[in-house]
Amino acid sequence: MGQAGLVIASNRGPLSFTLDDEGRAVPTGSAGGLAAALYPLVEHIGATWVACAMSEADRTAAAGDLTTDTGVSIVMVQPGRDTYRMAYDVISNSTLWNCHHHLFDLARRPHLDDRWYEAFDAYRSLNAAFAAAVSEAAAPDATVLVQDYHLCLVPGLLRASRPDLRVVHFTHTPFADPGVWRVLPAAIGRELLEGLTAATACGFHTTRWEHAFRSCCADTGVQPGHTFATPLTLDPGALAARAAAPGPTAARARLEELIGGRRSIVRVDRVEPSKNLLRGFWAFDDLLRHRRDLRGAVVMVARSYPSRQSLPEYLAYGTEVDFVVERLNEQWGTDDWTPVVLDVVDDTDRSVAALAMYDVLLVNPVRDGLNLVAKEGPLVNTTDGVLALSREAGAFEELRTAVLEVNPFDVTDTAKVLAEGLDMAPGERKRRAEALRALVAHRLPGAWLDDQFAAIDAAGDRAV
Repeated sequence: MGQAGLVIASNRGPLSFTLDDEGRAVPTGSAGGLAAALYPLVEHIGATWVACAMSEADRTAAAGDLTTDTGVSIVMVQPGRDTYRMAYDVISNSTLWNCHHHLFDLARRPHLDDRWYEAFDAYRSLNAAFAAAVSEAAAPDATVLVQDYHLCLVPGLLRASRPDLRVVHFTHTPFADPGVWRVLPAAIGRELLEGLTAATACGFHTTRWEHAFRSCCADTGVQPGHTFATPLTLDPGALAARAAAPGPTAARARLEELIGGRRSIVRVDRVEPSKNLLRGFWAFDDLLRHRRDLRGAVVMVARSYPSRQSLPEYLAYGTEVDFVVERLNEQWGTDDWTPVVLDVVDDTDRSVAALAMYDVLLVNPVRDGLNLVAKEGPLVNTTDGVLALSREAGAFEELRTAVLEVNPFDVTDTAKVLAEGLDMAPGERKRRAEALRALVAHRLPGAWLDDQFAAIDAAGDRAV
C-alpha cells in the first residue's frame, strides 16, 4: 500500500466485520454513526483510514488487504485487549464522554485512583499507536483528519514526529465548560488540551462548543490555536433513497399496523444517559395524566438500542428504562393499546421507518455535540411531523427557528411541548416541516469536509 495524501484516523473504521462459518472476515457495513457519515465523503479520492481493530473479526480482516470497493484503504491499529479496554472504557467513555456531556456524578465519579492513572497510560499508548500508523500511512505534506475524543493526543504526537503534516482534529461531542474540565487532574487536563492544540486547526459542530474549548484553554493557560465550527451535513438524496428502499418500506408497513392508525411520538437513540430517555418517558406519562383525550389515541415509538454494554452504568440505565416503560404501559395501557412501543433491536430499517411517519419527533438530550437524528428525521418524514428539540443539542443552533424548543431537564415543560406538537394545526405543521427540510438541506453534502480543508488554509502555513 502506498502513502496517501489524505489520512483519516478514528476509533471506528468505515467497515465492521464478522466471521463466517469458515472463519473468514466478512464486511457487514459501517461500524458506527461517525464512520457512516464520513465514509461517503471520502469515497473515490484515494484516502487511507486508520482505525482500531475492536473484535476478533477485525483482527482477522487486518491480516489481509483492506481496500474497499471505492478505493479507501483501511489500516487497523491492534492494541492489546487490556490496553484497549482501559483506554476506551475507562478514559474515553467513562471519563471524557461524561466530562464533555456534564454527566459526572460528582459525589461518586470520577474515581481518580491508581487504576485510573493506569488507564490513562493505556490511553497514551493507544494514541501513540494511532500516531505511528498515521505517520507510516501519510505521504509527505499530507492532510490528516483526526476524529473525536478518543484521539486527543494524536495531533501532538504527529507534530513531534511528522511536522510536515497538516492535521485537523474534529470533536464530535460537546466540549466541557471550564468548571467541569477542572474535575480532571490538572496535569492531564493540560496534556489533553496541548495534544489538541498542536493540530493545525481544531473543529467543532457549533460555536458554543468551540467557545467552551477556547475557555478551557484560557483557564488552563494553553494557547488554543486556530479553531472553527461547522456542523456535519447530510445528503438528502441518499437519505430519501434509503427511506424508499424495500427494507424501510416494509418496516413502516409493519409499524403502521402495530400502532393501528394512532398518532405517534417517535424517538430514535441509543440507550445511554446523555440521550435522556427517562425524562422523555416521564413527560409522556405526564401528558397522558393531564390529557384524557390522548389516552388510546397516541403511541410513543421508542427505537432505543443498547450501547456500551461493557459499562455498568449503561446496563443500569437500560434496566431503568425497561422498568419505566413497563410501569407506564401497566398504568395506562388497555387490551388494544400499548402506550409505549419500545424496540431495542439495532435495525436501521426500523429506525428509518419510524422517522418517516412520526407526528412528533422527540430529541431531548441533556447535552449533545450535534445529533443527526434531528436532521435525518425532517428529511425522511412524510407526515409533516413536528420536531421537539432540546436546546442542549448542537443541532439546535441551526434548527431553532423551525422546531419546538425543549428544556431537557423540565419534565412538565417537555410534556407541554409534546402536546403542542400533537395539537398543532395542519397548516403550521406543514410550514414548519418545509422550513426544517430547507434548513437541513441548505448546506451541500460535503460542506462539513470542505470546511475542514478550508480551516487548514485559514490557519496559514502553520504545520502540525
